[in-house]
Amino acid sequence: MSKEEKGKDRADRKAPQKNLKEKRADKANKRAEKNRKGLDDLKK
Repeated sequence: MSKEEKGKDRADRKAPQKNLKEKRADKANKRAEKNRKGLDDLKK
């Protein structure tokens, strides 16, 4: 394996973690929206 391939491999390994963070943020946002909707329903 050449140095270039190792570097590329490392970059590929870092990418999934970024996706994980984005997925977690998405889930958190959806949960927050649901909670907000629930609160709105309670207020009515």
